[in-house]
Amino acid sequence: MRIVGPAVIGAQLSFLEDWYWATRQTPRLDWLPDPALETDRKALVIPTGPADVRETASLLFVQAISAATERVWIASPYFVPDEAVLKALELADLRGVDVRVLIPDEPDHMLVYLAAFTFVDELAHTDIGFYRYTGGFLHQKVVLVDDHIAVVGTANLDNRSLRLNFEVSALAVDPEFASEVASMLEADFARSRRMRDGEFGEKPRWLQFAARAARLTAPIL
Repeated sequence: MRIVGPAVIGAQLSFLEDWYWATRQTPRLDWLPDPALETDRKALVIPTGPADVRETASLLFVQAISAATERVWIASPYFVPDEAVLKALELADLRGVDVRVLIPDEPDHMLVYLAAFTFVDELAHTDIGFYRYTGGFLHQKVVLVDDHIAVVGTANLDNRSLRLNFEVSALAVDPEFASEVASMLEADFARSRRMRDGEFGEKPRWLQFAARAARLTAPIL
């Protein structure tokens, strides 16, 4: 995702704040943005991190999910959400929203991979679709809301991103861009398999035990 125009200042400010937090130094930066001549699309850069007064990343996910009236599609390499996000997903499902969560079928972090099974199983009573991407390791972080809002950034659906890491996301309010994101996700869903109801219960006992043990570490995952 490439951003031009005044919204770039938001990304630069996020970098400056993180740089100062780590070094207590302020680099010299150019604060005059180039104009966005080719488009008038609206974008908001949202930085989040442990130095924030509020848990901005969690609030962003909750608000995006809560705002959905038709669909909310989420792609994340990890699915270890907090309670607020879990409830927002469940409420969206109750509203009749098309809720889909795309996660990898191949792990790169075993604890997170195992813990995700328990969160998916917790929502097994809903119509939320959980998809395992089979075309390789999936590392995108995307939220699509209805036909006009898309969020692209670095924040995963896990507590480390929601509370412990410095992250940055761009929220775009633009039907054309949202359509491009929808097409991308549809192609990803085509290379995925939808998880079956009760799939966790079909796993070997040792994996079920390991997943529940991994769930205990969720606050730091």
